[in-house]
Amino acid sequence: MQFLVKDLGRLPYGEALELQTALLEKVVEKHQSSTLLLVEHDPVLTLGADFHADNLLLPLEAYAEKGIEVHRTDRGGDVTFHGPGQLVAYPIFDLNEIERDLHKWLRNIEEAIIVALSDFGIEARRFPPHTGVWVGDRKIAAIGIKIRKWVSMHGLALNCDNDLGPFGLIVPCGIKGYGVTSISQELGRRVTTEEAKTRIVDAFIELFG
Repeated sequence: MQFLVKDLGRLPYGEALELQTALLEKVVEKHQSSTLLLVEHDPVLTLGADFHADNLLLPLEAYAEKGIEVHRTDRGGDVTFHGPGQLVAYPIFDLNEIERDLHKWLRNIEEAIIVALSDFGIEARRFPPHTGVWVGDRKIAAIGIKIRKWVSMHGLALNCDNDLGPFGLIVPCGIKGYGVTSISQELGRRVTTEEAKTRIVDAFIELFG
């Protein structure tokens, strides 16, 4: 399949969600090609369709006091954190052109992240039954999607050089007892989202292009 790549820079989560929703409708109506959106968000917690309130470790108002927005979303999964230094990629892809299989699509997104990380020399893995990508017992990338008329929205969040502290304020993705990591932490050097973008785009081209 052919797809476009659009770098949105840094945007608040709500603005990026509006762009995603509008783009999804265009792709559904065949007025726009499948598009991979790349973005960094201001600090925000997103609560997925499977959100459980006990996975927030602070009262809602406490997050606002720390400068962290909270958004309910219709993606799959529980709660996760987005912030500067984390690469978020939203593939607004027409799965009619790939394969109409939700679980295969999730595995394909995981594979794209694993391929991208291998270019950094990081050996990443899946951790069934949990969705996402892990390095050892530490989660490095979260995934949550929604499908409408076999067009996908939402996507992946890859920790590059972001502050991992806010993950300690939640139970990330509702999975207890495991930590989080980033590319920078694994390599012992700063790896920016700009450096990671090329690897993610190349991996998507390799798998889907």
